[in-house]
Amino acid sequence: MYKQFQEDNISLTEAKEAAERLSFYPMMFQAAVALNRTGILQALADAGRKGATSEELSVKTGVSQYGVETLLEAGLSLDLVKLMEPYKYKIGKTGSFWLMDKQTVANTDFIQDVCYNGTFHLEEAIKEEKPAGLKELGDWPTIYHGLSKLPGRSKESWFTFDHHYSDQAFPQAREEVFKFKPKSMLDIGGNTGKWSFLCVENDPDVHMTIVDLPSQTGLANPRIKEAGYENRISTHEQNVLDADYQLPQNQDAVWMSQFLDCFSPQQIVHILSHAKGALNDDGRVFILETFWDMQESMTATYCLHGTSLYFTSMANGNSKMYDSKRMAQYVEEAGLEVEKIVETVGYYHSLMVCKKK
Repeated sequence: MYKQFQEDNISLTEAKEAAERLSFYPMMFQAAVALNRTGILQALADAGRKGATSEELSVKTGVSQYGVETLLEAGLSLDLVKLMEPYKYKIGKTGSFWLMDKQTVANTDFIQDVCYNGTFHLEEAIKEEKPAGLKELGDWPTIYHGLSKLPGRSKESWFTFDHHYSDQAFPQAREEVFKFKPKSMLDIGGNTGKWSFLCVENDPDVHMTIVDLPSQTGLANPRIKEAGYENRISTHEQNVLDADYQLPQNQDAVWMSQFLDCFSPQQIVHILSHAKGALNDDGRVFILETFWDMQESMTATYCLHGTSLYFTSMANGNSKMYDSKRMAQYVEEAGLEVEKIVETVGYYHSLMVCKKK
């Protein structure tokens, strides 16, 4: 993967064209979102191969003909729609994915509803290593303190994005983790408890403890009670960045899914050191992450590099999507060692299995 980024074999003309397209990316993204949310793309999808004129689309969507044509013309350059004849359009293949592909929709809603306004403050966030764009959503030190209070569509879009990627990896990851037959496990950064629920539902002997901020355990506790799992899933309120704290001890396993990418290198070492301290001698730390250097698709890597900008501008200002080599370095600095890495867990994740040195 690194080698692919070292190559620079496009022509000067191609390079200039790419640079010019980049300059209009923000506005073209908004046009693509508007094509979807105004119902224009759906109307074209409904029209099928026969297509529809801008006048017909205006009548169907309630958007002025001027507005329809302006958005559709942008859609032509974005390859979302195709021109059949003057002022008559049909949806393109890319437009169909933009409209209906669950992953694309999750990505788009996350960027639009959570990240877009705040990313305007990216330069400030980079310089200060603080989430300078978060003020566009609310007044919290990090986005994690405000997840339960995100405004409007932001909350739904954040959780849909987060769960889309973790959910498709969890079944295979659970199989790998339970090869070690854990009876006790810390679910650090467990949010609403999806991983913990999956574990107790599939293994009658394991006890889970969700470790998270009070705002998150407050969401998990009612779900635990409603499911009747009070004796099998506990919660432990803890800010893992506190200088001195102790996690529940003598654990067979510590699990962290899409969690360590939320922290700076120094914070990762701090968290892993405490995770090590919670293990029994034969315990394991399991790190499920989307390492950008282990992606089979350059598009996946592109999206992960974009996600790093969310962490900088919106989440906490000092974390990102890491490559596997950096994460292994932090594991070593915390007094652990990487026992193995299971690549391609689900579509994009890798599972790093760590043990005490």
